[in-house]
Amino acid sequence: MRKLFCFSAAFAAAVFALRYGAAPLALLALPAALWRRENRALRAGLACLGLIAGFLWCRGYDALVRAPARALENTWAEVSATVEDWPRETSHGVSVTVRVHTPSGPDAKALLYADENYAWLSPGDGLTFTARFRPADRVRGAADETCPARGIFLRAYANGEALTVDRPDRVPLRYWPAQWAGGLKPTVERLFPAEVSPLIRALLTGDKARLSGADYGALQRAGLAHTVAVSGLHISFLVWAAVQLLGRNRRRTALLALPLLAFYALAVGGSPSVVRAVVMQGLLLLAPLLGRETDPPTSLAFALLLLLVQNPYAAHSVSLQLSFAAVVGLLAFSGRLEGFLWDKLDLKPARKGWRRWRNKAVRLLVTTFSGTCGALAFSTPLAAWQFGSVSLIAPLSNLLCLWCVELVFTLGLTAAALGMAVPAMGGALAALVTPFARWLLWMTRHLADLPFASLSLTSPYLTAWLAFVYGVFLLCCAWRRQRRYVLPVCACVCTLCVCLVLTRLADTAPRLTLVALDVGQGQSTLLRCGARTALVDCGGSEGNAGDRAADYLRDRGRDSLDLLVLTHFHADHANGVAELLERVRVDVLAVPDVEPDDPLRRELLALAEEKGTQVWLVREDARLAFGSAELTLYAPLGAGEANEEGLSLLCRAGDFTALFTGDMGADIEARLVKYGDLPQVDVLAVGHHGSKNAASQLLLEAVSPETALVSVGYNTYGHPSPETLLRLDGADCVIYRTDLQGTITVTVG
Repeated sequence: MRKLFCFSAAFAAAVFALRYGAAPLALLALPAALWRRENRALRAGLACLGLIAGFLWCRGYDALVRAPARALENTWAEVSATVEDWPRETSHGVSVTVRVHTPSGPDAKALLYADENYAWLSPGDGLTFTARFRPADRVRGAADETCPARGIFLRAYANGEALTVDRPDRVPLRYWPAQWAGGLKPTVERLFPAEVSPLIRALLTGDKARLSGADYGALQRAGLAHTVAVSGLHISFLVWAAVQLLGRNRRRTALLALPLLAFYALAVGGSPSVVRAVVMQGLLLLAPLLGRETDPPTSLAFALLLLLVQNPYAAHSVSLQLSFAAVVGLLAFSGRLEGFLWDKLDLKPARKGWRRWRNKAVRLLVTTFSGTCGALAFSTPLAAWQFGSVSLIAPLSNLLCLWCVELVFTLGLTAAALGMAVPAMGGALAALVTPFARWLLWMTRHLADLPFASLSLTSPYLTAWLAFVYGVFLLCCAWRRQRRYVLPVCACVCTLCVCLVLTRLADTAPRLTLVALDVGQGQSTLLRCGARTALVDCGGSEGNAGDRAADYLRDRGRDSLDLLVLTHFHADHANGVAELLERVRVDVLAVPDVEPDDPLRRELLALAEEKGTQVWLVREDARLAFGSAELTLYAPLGAGEANEEGLSLLCRAGDFTALFTGDMGADIEARLVKYGDLPQVDVLAVGHHGSKNAASQLLLEAVSPETALVSVGYNTYGHPSPETLLRLDGADCVIYRTDLQGTITVTVG
């Protein structure tokens, strides 16, 4: 082990241990440093020094960097700041990262929320504004380390407040890469057709804002989401292109490639994954020039050291964790797997003819497959823990698509860069790239649509299977005798088949399952009973409710929905219907027979007719069988507004009942109690996201719910209101909220 490795690894262990509240675990770095016999005293000393430095730096960072930001928390203050990146659209305007100039101490990064009139801000602009500052590590009262992991410790709310903008005559040098990236994005949209430009923009810059939820969901299910998160893959493409252009002269390649890599890393935002890749590639390029041997583990540890010195809170970054886990897997297993496969193929070498090209193609496939499997070795459990799903076809997808990703990235970046200076040349090159981008989209969508392409770990059988796979994996790694891989692989495949069968049997069992999907400020609740599936509402503010419902169904091997019920035509209950109808077959759409002139109603009914979905205009109460359960649809009871003219629904399964009231207020709830003949219910889907006029005392006394589900997200309306929460608590309800607990699943029996 290199000396730098021992220090860097111990430093990182100390930071991670402190950030996750497990400081004693950092001491495990000491026996790891003593694993080899030579130079034990030196390595132990360096490890101890690294641990001490890591602990001290975490405390020092809080005092030097975080303390000035804490001084602004929960205050109104007039400050000056500098814009750090380009504004992003939000549901209430724009958000932009700014560097706030504090009176004492270093600048503090903040996420500024302003109205849409400030969407024209650009990096380097000076700002003066008055804002309400909130801590960035708390969202809706819950801990959230997403912003601190990016070095952002404040949220500033200046909505409705005037911002004074001072645009400099000359943009400072440090903002040139961001300015270039800002010009690159519209160039991509100008050069490429609308169907592929969002994908190419995401591939080149990591900006997924224009990528549809369906396409991003397909990338995730196919195991290709890493291609639109700028990381080591993209840096390796750039290095390869530089080597091809500059030749194999190491000095020339290093001197010219390093500034290019640094510029690109700054242009795409400097995420932990891309910084890690640039540092590692930089050390590999510089090592021969400095007369040093390349040592990937040391480069990896040093890259982690630099990232944590810059911001110890980056230990909470999912991007950093996945990136480093993937590289550890690559270093540990990819080379061995590639050598094993190449030996098994036993292809005869050839210097010319078709066999030479055959060998190159096979080598490319073997390298791609080995690299994918290595990267997945340690990143898969982490991704499963963070996102709750695993892509089964990721090795196949990467084998089929990575060559195309490399081509689209390198040529697409060249076309966009040329298009900024010489539009005609950029357009000509873009025309050559477009067919490959279309093929990549087509292949991704079809791979994602394969049954069980992605597995949701909400199933206990699939969770157990993943644990079994890694148990077998660890046993194979620990077994020092001659390793035989056929039996472990067959065991993993057979157990997967068994778990898939058990999962499908569980999904089609005659018991009722209710799933309140986390769609932000909105509502979308899936009902499943036997082979029947129904969805109550399909709208929300986060992602797209239709895509989330479709992904949930796809993860369980389903591509159809028996019934879709829309309680009313507001966006937070229906803005995902179009995407849902595009991705899955919906047999029946039930809507209230009100508001015939509503634009959203006309749009959805026309789309349903186009897709062959039967439309049911509900005018009277109706009951329908739903597997072993029964659904009762209550016709609109009010008049005037959409909330008052909406449907409500009661689901019965044996002794279990669940009630959905849409967005109706207390007056309409009173009519429902009077005319609906409501039983006592086990689950109440609280109306109107917990507004103060929903879940009235009269309704609670009439139905006596045991459990209350509040489908809610970030909003400016005060949902759920304290009054409603108090009423629910007073009724002895157990309260679950999607903004706090995420997707909530209730299984009957």
